[in-house]
Amino acid sequence: MTIVDKRQLTIWNPSVSIAVMTNEAAPAESALALLRNRSLASAAQEEIEKLILSGELRPGDKIGEAEMALRLGVSRGPIREAFRSLEEMGLVRFEKNRGVFVREVDLERADQNYVVRGALEALAVKILAEKITEDEVRELRAIVKRMEKAIARDEAAEYGALNLGLHRRIFEMTGNSRLLAIYSRITKELTLFRRRSLAPQPSLHEHRDIVEKIAAHDAVGASQAMLNHVESARLRILTTYSP
Repeated sequence: MTIVDKRQLTIWNPSVSIAVMTNEAAPAESALALLRNRSLASAAQEEIEKLILSGELRPGDKIGEAEMALRLGVSRGPIREAFRSLEEMGLVRFEKNRGVFVREVDLERADQNYVVRGALEALAVKILAEKITEDEVRELRAIVKRMEKAIARDEAAEYGALNLGLHRRIFEMTGNSRLLAIYSRITKELTLFRRRSLAPQPSLHEHRDIVEKIAAHDAVGASQAMLNHVESARLRILTTYSP
């Protein structure tokens, strides 16, 4: 491809000017099309991810490319891109000549994820305890208070959502985006563990203890409390579901 330098053009040669405009427009249009396709793929990925994490698409379910394109109102290209991103996230798997399926996470994988999650969360509370503000302390305490009310009303689903929200806010408050990204991937994989369980009552006092140690800027104590909390959850899972 010949690159034309505008400084060499003269005003009296309109044919050359038109050629330059055409050559410049083509890459711009290509870039716009690429951006549009990437935007559609990102939107498709987010929607499919929601369907998986909400349980509407369950582990082992096949996700049809054509059906999903029709459901989301996009072409099949963005859906294929979305599938590739979801595979990298560990939410779907490709089977040759069969298609794309929601990933199934077995007990061994869940156990490994709990071990990694414990290390990540212990680090997160340590970082946060050293820098937390009074406003952030009030926010975390407010979430724990809402968890208490959810238990009093026997609303397990609400408690579960608040539980996940509390842990995520701790990571967000650290300000470490890489730490948050790794944690998010681990928790999404754990969401696919179809035999998982949540026992609200035993863990509430653990959450309260963690928050109060963070509030007191007790980095070591908060870290150990969080590690114990995640380890307790891991052992409950293993005790309940081991063969």
